[in-house]
Amino acid sequence: MYDKALALAVGHIRGGPNEPVFKKPFVDAAFSANIFLWDTCFIAPYAKYHLDRLPILGALDNFYMLQDSDGYICREYTRDGHPFWPKDHPVSINPPLMAFAELEVFSVTNDRARLARVYPALLKNFDFLVDRYRLEDGLFFSDAFGSGMDNIKRYPEGWQDDGKGIPLRQPYPDVFDYNDLSSKWNRQGRSVDFSAQMVLLARHLMRIGRLIGKPEHDNRLAAFASETGAAINAHCWSDADGYYYDLGYGQQIKRAHIGMFWTLWAGVVPRRRQERLIANLTSPARFWRTVPVATMPADSPDFEATGGYWHGAVWAPTNYMVLRGLEACGRQDLARRLARAYYSAVTEVYRRTGTFWENYAPDAPAPGRPAKPDFCGWSAIAPIALWHEYIK
Repeated sequence: MYDKALALAVGHIRGGPNEPVFKKPFVDAAFSANIFLWDTCFIAPYAKYHLDRLPILGALDNFYMLQDSDGYICREYTRDGHPFWPKDHPVSINPPLMAFAELEVFSVTNDRARLARVYPALLKNFDFLVDRYRLEDGLFFSDAFGSGMDNIKRYPEGWQDDGKGIPLRQPYPDVFDYNDLSSKWNRQGRSVDFSAQMVLLARHLMRIGRLIGKPEHDNRLAAFASETGAAINAHCWSDADGYYYDLGYGQQIKRAHIGMFWTLWAGVVPRRRQERLIANLTSPARFWRTVPVATMPADSPDFEATGGYWHGAVWAPTNYMVLRGLEACGRQDLARRLARAYYSAVTEVYRRTGTFWENYAPDAPAPGRPAKPDFCGWSAIAPIALWHEYIK
């Protein structure tokens, strides 16, 4: 299984003289001819074990090369280097995880010179996101599709377009009906996952700054992390449910999804709240299904037992996020239990189908519906990264 995953990933290497823009070899997300930011970042956790064969740094460099002077990095670029999504709409950004990916590779290479080269670009991207997407209460707004959880509904139940969102002026057909309400809900809300990801980015930038001997941004990054974490806890925590919720018009939106567990990894969950949040994670009636972790709880009316893409399917990047979050709050025992359960399900499906899938069904060891096959891609996290970190 390990060898097959590695072979698939190697087979998806692109770049070279026949590419119009991307002249250096890079390991690809294996989704389309475009390059994808958060897919690339979640290739790093397993590519770090095979840097001689999987050029993940070339993949990250593609995004630095295309970064705008104000720090903007689009989440998806075409093969000829053009941003696929419009800069003025939050659909154009992904979870900001390039600093995480760089630190993953650094854990193997110890290459401080590399970190020093990319640090200015990472810091500029952080500043762009803060300037563009942080609102007066200290939280961030985003877009459902841009969040990476493509077809999750993030607006309040029964909401109709009020004209207060940032409009998407260019039509995008056949992308989960993206031109309906989903594209019109953004500035009206606050996203717990994006807010927590920005805290995580600040902490990773602080670590990189210290590693390269440039801690001069520590104070402002630490203050940002503290203020944003406090805002998440002040506005988004439901004591009745032991859970965080996104906001809409200052009210909690009672739509549960896996994005709330980014708070664990970001280190913003007070110790007194951790067990209640984790109880939601481990509940078989909610997220801990036959194959953990479902991206939408089973008691949600939108949950689909076969996956429905982000309506319950089990995804490698979000599982890896949960694992990092559990370890960050000292729950290595539970992280090991999750890693082994997920690895076992991936193994069972591999034995039956001979390959790895973009996502998996939550209620049976099976490919999700829909899901692309031969997806390595980030799905190689289980057979490679989890094998190294939890199985062997």
